Amino acid sequence: MEAIIQLNGVFKNYGVKKVLKGIYLNIYPGQVIGYIGPNGAGKSTTVKILTGLITDYDGEVLIGGIDLKQDPIAIKRKIGYVPELAELYDVLTPREFLGFMANLYELPTTVAAERIEKMLAAFGLQEVIDARMETFSKGMKQKVLITSGILHNPEILILDEPLSGLDANSVIIVKELISKLAKEGKTVFYCSHMMDVVEKVSDRIVLIHEGVVIADGTIEELKQQKGNASLENIFSQLTATESLNKAADHLISAFE
Repeated sequence: MEAIIQLNGVFKNYGVKKVLKGIYLNIYPGQVIGYIGPNGAGKSTTVKILTGLITDYDGEVLIGGIDLKQDPIAIKRKIGYVPELAELYDVLTPREFLGFMANLYELPTTVAAERIEKMLAAFGLQEVIDARMETFSKGMKQKVLITSGILHNPEILILDEPLSGLDANSVIIVKELISKLAKEGKTVFYCSHMMDVVEKVSDRIVLIHEGVVIADGTIEELKQQKGNASLENIFSQLTATESLNKAADHLISAFE
């Protein structure tokens, strides 16, 4: 099977600071990739490169066999993106905002209208479909954002902390959604700090630390390598430094 996403020696610097130091990844259709790492490891930079938000990187990124630098618009049509922060046009209603997104993806009006109604109803937002989003909670905005990411039925879904602000029932819906999309052959690139969720929804874990991939495999493979530990413990073993391990002691000592 041909990889749908290929990162071949991807490097990214911010000035003199090296953030990505050579990322090599082949990701295949139907995979749910849990992309994890500590703060500053390069996760968000990788996501921004894949979504075309960062263009001045070194190396090669191929998506569906297309070079990202050569035809970014064609690639963006294949991708759905849900960022961590729900930055929406608050003066619009969900129907107006999602209709605008549908137009960008050139969805037929009738198809878009039907999808918008069904998807918002699934998230329990049918009663506020025509209300201004300026009064919405973070969780409500996140539901609209998730809907916008899957509205055009993308081949690849990139999720950056997608559960931020969601209630328990909505978290269950999103977990089921990820599973069903993978069964349909969609590729899900899931970036998160929530180890328990990553462990449950991902069939492959990629752990990045200090700009390089330091672990890559199924959760079962990683557990076998690390004594059947949980993903959280594996993460800690591979990335924690002595200073991090002592951080809690230093915090407690402040009360002494």
